Amino acid sequence: MQKKEYSIEIGGKTLTAIFTDLTEQAQGSVMLKYGETIVLATACMSKEKQKGLGFFNLTVDYMEKFYAAGKILGSRFTRREGRPSMEAILASRVIDRTIRPLFDQKLKNAVQVMITVISVDDNDPGMLAINAASLALLVSNIPWRGPVGAVRIGKYDDETLKVNPSSKMREEEYPYKFDLTVCGKEGSINMIEASARQVKEEEIEEALQRASAEISRLEEFQKNIAKEIGKEKTKMEEEVISPESVALFNENILPKMEEALFAGAGKEKIDELHGIWNDLVKEKFTDKEDFSLEDDLFDNTENDILHEKAINENKRADGRKMDEVRDLLAQAGGISSIIHGSGIFYRGGTHVLSVLTLGGPEDKYLTEGMEIKFEKRFMHHYNFPPFSSGEVGRTGFTNRREIGHGALAEKALAMVLPSKEEFPYTMRIVSESMASNGSTSQASICAGTIALMDGGVPIKAPVAGIAMGLMYESDDKYKILTDIQGPEDHHGDMDFKVAGTREGITAIQLDVKMDGVPVKILGEAMIQAKTARFKILDSIEKELPAPRQEISPNAPKILIIKINPDQIGMVIGSGGKTIKDIKEKTGAEVTIEDDGTVYLTGKNGSAEAAKKMVEDMTHEFVPGETLKGEVVKIADFGAFVKLNAFTDGMVHVSEIAPFRVEQVSDILKEGMIVPVRVINVDKEKGRIGLSIKEADKNFFKPKN
Repeated sequence: MQKKEYSIEIGGKTLTAIFTDLTEQAQGSVMLKYGETIVLATACMSKEKQKGLGFFNLTVDYMEKFYAAGKILGSRFTRREGRPSMEAILASRVIDRTIRPLFDQKLKNAVQVMITVISVDDNDPGMLAINAASLALLVSNIPWRGPVGAVRIGKYDDETLKVNPSSKMREEEYPYKFDLTVCGKEGSINMIEASARQVKEEEIEEALQRASAEISRLEEFQKNIAKEIGKEKTKMEEEVISPESVALFNENILPKMEEALFAGAGKEKIDELHGIWNDLVKEKFTDKEDFSLEDDLFDNTENDILHEKAINENKRADGRKMDEVRDLLAQAGGISSIIHGSGIFYRGGTHVLSVLTLGGPEDKYLTEGMEIKFEKRFMHHYNFPPFSSGEVGRTGFTNRREIGHGALAEKALAMVLPSKEEFPYTMRIVSESMASNGSTSQASICAGTIALMDGGVPIKAPVAGIAMGLMYESDDKYKILTDIQGPEDHHGDMDFKVAGTREGITAIQLDVKMDGVPVKILGEAMIQAKTARFKILDSIEKELPAPRQEISPNAPKILIIKINPDQIGMVIGSGGKTIKDIKEKTGAEVTIEDDGTVYLTGKNGSAEAAKKMVEDMTHEFVPGETLKGEVVKIADFGAFVKLNAFTDGMVHVSEIAPFRVEQVSDILKEGMIVPVRVINVDKEKGRIGLSIKEADKNFFKPKN
């Protein structure tokens, strides 16, 4: 086997790039090792060009392998990897968003990048996969403007910025301050995924500067490797549009383009003009089959006009100022008394409905993957039906975009949720995009916040999100746009989503259409986003100033009690028989944790009934305790009294009354309710001694 290795120190650990002939058919490949985490990245390009697609065909697949963790996972009946996990889908999206802007979008050949996780320890394979994808593309013959570098950075167990922390610091329940995955090129940033616990903008900008310095080292490392073993890049054949097409466009379309672009908030006018152009070229050039160059001419002209007007004249497509947010509407509840909480949020032509459902601890989402096994008590799911953009399309499956948008909103809202001890419910929000004209993911955060508050979830603070755009000419000549929509979203140079509270940021996501955005511009955009966020929060808090004091009466009630951990087995019973019996008799769900915490979830009094059963079963009687019980059996030496559904005690004849009792049955009858005091407890024999006369010496009076 041929083998070459190159190493660099990043974050206090060694990163090693291994090149062999193991995957010699791929145009580019590398095995990247960090600790004992190893990923294999391969890059391939189709030999034949694809015509008539209208887009660059890039596929990115991040594949988890259970063997990487030394586990045999999967269902009992299918012990192999199946559909990608949510974590794998999100990792694929991150890699795609990082490398896609660095391809010439006119490339007609299909490109596929595959990352296979070979081995995993407590180092992040997702971060490693981005660097591996970059290096595989860089050493291949595939035309690409890389490399890029990627690091994970944040504050975890103290106020020190750490690079590429172990997974123990990044666990969901770990109280880290903020966690960022940052990708970049030549001092600029081209992808961010971040979660933060209401962190100030200045701290995030400082972390980006530090990340950029580490990324520059990774870039240099990759460039040196490519100089030694990189293949010569395939030359792209430049296709030139015909002079006849340009003349037809300049005569019939160009004079109308500016007016159509700046006709207002909607895209109707420019879409209508685009349709006219399509008809013109088909009518003029009847012998042509591929009109992609003509389509690019329209698209590029639209792009140039939007940039020129924004940068030089402060002009936006819908007439707004650069920092102006569209009209807002917030509505809490008012949908149905059945659902547990709801929020409707409008931002211009973007409308989202979010619905909250509350469940007990048993409703947690349990997932077992290559790296971790965990339970989630909060889920946010996002749906984008075709009608929300006025289109016709397939339904019935969740695509990568929906998963990504849902995860972003989940990340933003999770940072302000109450602890399990404060609010033991499992929470699920479903956000439905009802009308889309720019950043439904951020509108989902706003509607989701309203739904949580309407449902009585005691969140730390309401969260709002906003999408920021950029029209860029140079580092000194650019415009940052607040609340991008329509053509700005399509033709702008970045989509910078920032979510947070009045105290600080809770989540960030950055996508770009250029090679990268300088950190300085991102810092300015975060400050501009903060102003917009406060305006949105004003609208939300005007509708609902704080979470409602009570949860919906239709939501289940959760009661919490604590038992001795030694009693857990008794409550569960042999083969779960006892706990199953409690559930069947009361209709409540019973969840027991290892520390003895018991959650009882139910409606219409079922939780209370289950609580009483568990309390009765686990109650430890102590001498001096006074209560009432039912006489259940009479004997010559005394009587047995039922203390609860699971425990009886015995009253000796001498403890019945303060006078001599000749015959127990003379004064005690089965079914009689009597006061008793516990006078002794024999735990080894399971016996409890009771006294009626000590509980109430006047309960029985002597007969004269």
